[in-house]
Amino acid sequence: MIPPPVTTGLTVLLAGVGTPLFIIIVALALMSFASDQVDLTIIFIEMYRLADMPALTAIPLFALCGFLLARSGAANRLVALSQALLGWLPGGLAVMALSICALLTAFTGASGMTIVAVGGLLFPALQQQRYPERFSLGLLTTSGSLGLLFPPSIPLIVYAIVAEVPVDALFRAGIAPGLLMVFCLALYGVFVGRRLPPLPPSQVDARTALREGALELALPVVVIAGIYSGFIAVSEAAALSVLYVLFVEMLVHREISMAQLPGIVRDTMILVGSIFMIIAAATAYTSYLIDTEVPSRLLETIRGTIDSRLLFLILLNVFLLAVGCMIDMFSALVIVVPLILPIAQVYEVHPVHLGIIFLANLEIGYSTPPVGLNLFIASARLQRPILELYRASLPFLLILLGVLVVITYVPQLSLFTLD
Repeated sequence: MIPPPVTTGLTVLLAGVGTPLFIIIVALALMSFASDQVDLTIIFIEMYRLADMPALTAIPLFALCGFLLARSGAANRLVALSQALLGWLPGGLAVMALSICALLTAFTGASGMTIVAVGGLLFPALQQQRYPERFSLGLLTTSGSLGLLFPPSIPLIVYAIVAEVPVDALFRAGIAPGLLMVFCLALYGVFVGRRLPPLPPSQVDARTALREGALELALPVVVIAGIYSGFIAVSEAAALSVLYVLFVEMLVHREISMAQLPGIVRDTMILVGSIFMIIAAATAYTSYLIDTEVPSRLLETIRGTIDSRLLFLILLNVFLLAVGCMIDMFSALVIVVPLILPIAQVYEVHPVHLGIIFLANLEIGYSTPPVGLNLFIASARLQRPILELYRASLPFLLILLGVLVVITYVPQLSLFTLD
C-alpha cells in the first residue's frame, strides 16, 4: 500500500517540473488503485467508457467550427454589421464588441482565442471613438469568456458529459443567464459611451452589411433551432455546423483555402486532444474517488458544518471563483464536478442549475486577479502591463459578480426552460 504522503509528494513533484495535467491525474489514479490492490486495467476500462457517450463527438466538430470562423474574415463582417446596426446607439461600439466576443466564444469555447482573434481589431476602434483606455482594456479582457454559457459552448457539453445531464437541457438553461450578463455589461457600455461622439457613418449601409454577414449570423440560429426542434441531435448539429461553415468560408467568401485546411484541423485536434486526455484521465481518477466514498465523506463533513443552503451557495461561489482563477476550465469541470454534484443535490441544487453556476463562476474566474488566464492573454495581445489590466477589469468583474448572485439565487432563470 502506498502511503498518502508519498502520493501527495509525487503529485507535487510532477506538477513542479511542469508535467502535463493528464499525466498527473493518471499517475494519481494508478497510485491510488495500486494502494488498494485493485487491478489497474480498471483505469483503461473507465477511459474506454467515454466512447459510449454520443455527445462526446460534438466537441471536436464544434471546436473545428470555431477555429474556421476565427481564421476567416467572419469577425470583420460582424464588426461591419454591428456598426451599421448599432451606430445610432450611445456606446454602440461597446455593445457591438460585447456581442461579437460572446458569439465567437460560444463557438470557439476558448476565451483566449476570442481575445487574440478580435482584440487587435476592436481595441483600436474603441480608442478611435475616444472610449477611456481603461474601459476598453477591461471590456475586451472580460468579454473574452462571455459566451461560455451560450450553445454550443464546449464547456457546456463537457459538464453535461461529466454530470450525466442532457446536453440540450443545459444549452437551454444557459441562454437567459448568458443574455443577462451581456445585457448588464452592455448597459455599462451605454453609460460610459453616452457622452462620446456618435459612431461615424458606416462605410457600408445596413442592407449591404446584413447581406455580407447574414450567413455567419444565421449559424447559431440554425444550430439552436435544429436541436430544440428535435429534428437533429447535438452531435448531428455539430456536423451540420462544420459543413455549413466550410461551405460559407471556402465556397461563398473564399477566405479559407484547401491548403489552409490541414493546418486548421491540426490546431483544432491539438486543443481537442488535450481536452479528451484530461477527461479520460479524470474519469479514471473520479472512479477511484467514488469507490472509496470520498464524495460521501466530504458530504458528511460539510453537512456537519454547513446547515444552510444559502451559506452553501455562498461558499460554493467563493470556491469556484478561486478554482476558475487557478485551474484550466476543462480540468476544473472533470475534477471538481463529481465531488460537488452529490453535495449540491443534498442542498436541493438542481444539476442543470449547478452547471450554470459552475460555468458562470469559471467564466468570471478567467478574468479575476491575480492569475486569471484572460488577464495574461489580453496583456500579451494588447501589449499592456498586467497590473493595468487588473485595474481595468474590476468594474466589469463587479457587474458580473452581481449577475452571478442573481444566477445563483434565482434558479428559475436557468430552469424555467425545463418546466
